Amino acid sequence: MTVATRPLTIRVGCEFRHSVAAPVPAIFVVRPAAELDRRFVEESWTTVPACPYHDYTDVYGNVCRRVTLLPGDSIVTYDASIVMDDRLDPIEPDAVQLLVEDLPDDVLHYLLPSRYCLSDQVTDRAWQLFGATPPGWARVQAICDYVNGHVNFGYGSSTPATTSSDVLAAAAGVCRDFAHLAIAFTRAMNIPARYAFGYLPDIDVPPPHTTMDFCAWFEVFLNDRWWTFDPRNNQRRRGRIVIARGRDALDVAMVTTYGNVTFEGMTVVAEQTSI
Repeated sequence: MTVATRPLTIRVGCEFRHSVAAPVPAIFVVRPAAELDRRFVEESWTTVPACPYHDYTDVYGNVCRRVTLLPGDSIVTYDASIVMDDRLDPIEPDAVQLLVEDLPDDVLHYLLPSRYCLSDQVTDRAWQLFGATPPGWARVQAICDYVNGHVNFGYGSSTPATTSSDVLAAAAGVCRDFAHLAIAFTRAMNIPARYAFGYLPDIDVPPPHTTMDFCAWFEVFLNDRWWTFDPRNNQRRRGRIVIARGRDALDVAMVTTYGNVTFEGMTVVAEQTSI
């Protein structure tokens, strides 16, 4: 049965403020990925002071903006309005886990350990916790349930160097840490998993207790496609907008700079404007 949907307009955007001592090359990954079920109705970039730039697509298909930040107080702002349908994240409880030998060649990469997702270090623990679960959707959901219950969310509870094993031991982190631990467990169970981050408006959920931020989650390959799972929120959501995907957060940093800059602050916007 086809579920009727309505158009949903979401405003997304962000602003990054840096103090720059000398011209510094930088890469910004904040533009939403192109998806078939959504379209841009407005979009703008502003850089103060104005600086040279160009866009390119990285090895994972993510759109990146390459700029040279000029000396002084630098402000880079991105703003867009996107129309999409109002359906919840897709769900398929009967989605099956493929045998490794049956996986497509291009997803095998997402079975390997990566910088932050140390699946080889949690293999025994993963099989102890989830070995008795039915392979497929139920197994991934069990992983999300465990991570959601085990890890306490809190800003400042992790650092840019925190790995999945650190999160498991400390039982604390932010959304990227939830995703990293879930990915490590999922890969340890021979299910391809990749990191994703983007904008997630607060639709049909209680108002947040903190200011808006980017959100991280992960995707798994079941049946013949990728599916969204969110161990931090652990519920299907409306208006989720992917910016980028990769092995883990290392592949999809929002900002990468190559020189002497001081990060001064960031704001993020993700809000429903009409339906």
